[in-house]
Amino acid sequence: MEPHLTILALAALLQVGQIALMAVPANLELGTKATTGPRDPQDVPQGNPYLLLSRRTGRLHRAMNNHFEALLLFTIATLVVVLGEAANALTVTMGWLYLAARVLYIPAYAFGWAPWRSYLWALGLLATVIMLMAALF
Repeated sequence: MEPHLTILALAALLQVGQIALMAVPANLELGTKATTGPRDPQDVPQGNPYLLLSRRTGRLHRAMNNHFEALLLFTIATLVVVLGEAANALTVTMGWLYLAARVLYIPAYAFGWAPWRSYLWALGLLATVIMLMAALF
């Protein structure tokens, strides 16, 4: 398989892992009534079940949502590189850098490693932007 697509598949699996990493403690903390129901504000104390999560589980939830956003841009970059036949050593390296940054972002967010969480987020975004720019130029 093309290396960029391998990295993209691994990034998608990372997202699945983040869902599980957040969902297990969220179900334990909120109960299945809150997590399997429609989450209507009037049925949950304080209107938003995510406000009831512990600090760490809340961070895992935010890290998961952040990766959904980052993964969208990385997917676009990967498709532009692969379909535009612009793959090279730089774009592969940036793909691996994105994935490494996103893997490290999870514990950085969960454990409140400031400012490292922000640096890792920026590194992943920079890697994605470099992939896009390399494809265009």
